[in-house]
Amino acid sequence: MEPSPFTYERPASLEEAAALVGAGPEAGVVLAGGTDLLGALRDHIHPVAPALVADLQAVPGIGGIAVTPDRLRLGARVTLAEVAAGAEVITTWPALAAAAGAVASSQIRNMATVGGNICQEPRCWYYRHPENRFFCSRKGGNGCPAVMGENRYHSVFGAMRAIDAPCSRDCPAHIDIAAYLSLVRAGDLDGAAALVLQQNPLPAITGRVCPHYCEMGCNRGHWDGAVSVRSIERGIGEHALEHARRLYRAPRRRSGKQVAVVGSGPGGLSAAYFLRRLGHEVTVYEALPDAGGMLAYGIPAYRLPAEVVRRQVAALEGMGIAFRFGARVGAPGLSLRTVRSRHDGVFLATGAWVQKPLGLPHGELLTSGLAFLRGIRDGTVTSAGRRVLVIGGGSVALDVAISALRLGAGQVTVACLEKRDEMPAFPEDVEQALRERVQIMPSWGPHRALLRRGALAGMELARCTEVFDAAGRFAPVMDTGERVTVAADQVVLAIGQGPDLGYARGVPVTGRGVLAADPETGATGLPGVFAGGDATGGPATVVAAIAAGRRAALALDRHLGGAGVLRGTEAARRPAFLDLNPASWVSSPPVAEEAVGGRTLTAEDRSSLPWATLDAEARRCFNCGGCVAVNAADLAPVLVALGATIRTTRRRVPAEEFFAVGPQSATVLAPGELVAEVEVPRPAPGTRQCYLKFRTRHSIDFPIAGVAAVATLSRGEVRSARVALGAAAPIPLRATGAEEYLVGRRLDPATVGEAASLAVADAAPLADNRYKVAVLRTLVQRALEALGGD
Repeated sequence: MEPSPFTYERPASLEEAAALVGAGPEAGVVLAGGTDLLGALRDHIHPVAPALVADLQAVPGIGGIAVTPDRLRLGARVTLAEVAAGAEVITTWPALAAAAGAVASSQIRNMATVGGNICQEPRCWYYRHPENRFFCSRKGGNGCPAVMGENRYHSVFGAMRAIDAPCSRDCPAHIDIAAYLSLVRAGDLDGAAALVLQQNPLPAITGRVCPHYCEMGCNRGHWDGAVSVRSIERGIGEHALEHARRLYRAPRRRSGKQVAVVGSGPGGLSAAYFLRRLGHEVTVYEALPDAGGMLAYGIPAYRLPAEVVRRQVAALEGMGIAFRFGARVGAPGLSLRTVRSRHDGVFLATGAWVQKPLGLPHGELLTSGLAFLRGIRDGTVTSAGRRVLVIGGGSVALDVAISALRLGAGQVTVACLEKRDEMPAFPEDVEQALRERVQIMPSWGPHRALLRRGALAGMELARCTEVFDAAGRFAPVMDTGERVTVAADQVVLAIGQGPDLGYARGVPVTGRGVLAADPETGATGLPGVFAGGDATGGPATVVAAIAAGRRAALALDRHLGGAGVLRGTEAARRPAFLDLNPASWVSSPPVAEEAVGGRTLTAEDRSSLPWATLDAEARRCFNCGGCVAVNAADLAPVLVALGATIRTTRRRVPAEEFFAVGPQSATVLAPGELVAEVEVPRPAPGTRQCYLKFRTRHSIDFPIAGVAAVATLSRGEVRSARVALGAAAPIPLRATGAEEYLVGRRLDPATVGEAASLAVADAAPLADNRYKVAVLRTLVQRALEALGGD
């Protein structure tokens, strides 16, 4: 195969080279020695070929070896042959010389460079397959095919995160779902809850009403059914509420700032929670008698019981968040100006409560869908018509339809402009409505109301042929020549709502009639006033409102002089290596939520599942987004063991922190950042070192396993030790347990054997590479024996 066409450049400096490739690998790449890059270009292993190649051969100052009293300095363009043959390198840094001499063959070592070796891309055959046949996580894909495929040469210490798991990526709140499921499997429910609360303070609610976009993106859905994330999140939410005193805690640090939140829907509750965690005094102004907004008044109790909302609000009150009920901002004595004068910042989350009109004669005879649902929740609506027609195709329309049936309606029909597969309602809501005998008429819209003796008798519908125009704008096209009559004594409108912004004097409003706010920060044109949720974008999902509240809370904190960063210990619970969870490799269907019998308007349709069931469901998670390809650079473990530093065009990075897992990268280098030099400190007196490599052929092959060991001895005892494992994990890995054990001991057979066992104590091999654990143990033992010998 031939490489795709590219522009060839010979920059005269590293700075020029960095500028040429600064936009990332699709824009351009650097050519160090060429032994790796040229083959990759020829085989088309990347999703997109680079448009430019910058050859570093003409760059001065990066091609030499310098030895100073305190260190060895290797230019990025120094060849491995030069390192392996350097007299002072062999004498003072023999492990480095051995590693360089162990790479491939003499011909390749004459071309391959220090910079190229430590920056090489993964050697996994899935990653390297020609024509990018396997679009794996290291290239931005959704998974790692090696986990359940051929993996004999891959990591024996688990995977490392390369990209966000598809479930987290598809979640509007970007909850780290795979991480909290790992904590569930480990039995750490407090840790799982704390991790969820970092992004979503209402999991008991979203675990019931979220449309679970995460499950739509779950890789397991392509096999035997997506993981039931919503059921597990519901269980975590219940756990959080049961232990609210320790999981919903008041902040230790107080900012002294006062913040008002107007509206207590999901966006307002989310903002209040995060603002409180950031140390602010928070007061929530709610016009209605109870908190929750649409959660309390717009979602049927069979989906979200009022008691769950009350418990959630009580947990927030326990953090010190104050609620003022019956406090309508905009009413006499409580203008927005007054609220601003009493607080240092304001967040507007007033939702969308105004029913959009139909625009037909006799519209006053139609019932508002939102008023219908709210009336059921507050007890003012206790019955429905005998024959009910619902206009609208969203989930609210279906909630109305199901509620009408459960109120006693004999027949309920839903008419919507959209085709069946284009209905904005979530598919599971449509399926439930059909199961409950709701009749759905897609591609029909209201034409005129029908009256008999002044009373509503039904609706004449016209065929809808198009809902949106070519630009995607809502512009229904009706064929009035095709009409149908639906008899009904009650017609309910559920065609969407808009916000009531009469109170928001001074806040800019868009042409769509919503508050104008920055989509990332929620900042409005009024200083100190932020907004989010349905008031800024129209009706959306609960989880989208929660995410908007969080973003605005962090931005408002920055406005008040804070860092806009949530502090806590929850993030520290995330393991460096992912839990690979072999139980997930066995086919098993997803858990089914338990439906209760005798469905009513007041009792929840589905019950919470026991933790034993949820734990089993959490074990179905593949923990996607990780990579088990090893770092196969021979120099990498040696540089880590020797405590080297990589100097780039922007900074100095310790070798132990230099290697990483990312899309098309094995280092922490940012786009446009290049390696300039490697600095290796001079070993202390009494230091011994070695590098051992296991491979199937003496030349050409990359390491199946490698070990770099460095120890400083005094009077036969180890004073310090560093042992780094190569080709064992996605990054070179220090065996810290073995290192700590060695200090203060002699390198006798018993000590060496125990240290070798400790080096692999945390190994978690895959299906085909358990042998590598024994190989690594043996290499560590032999390396330590070499250090202790004469």
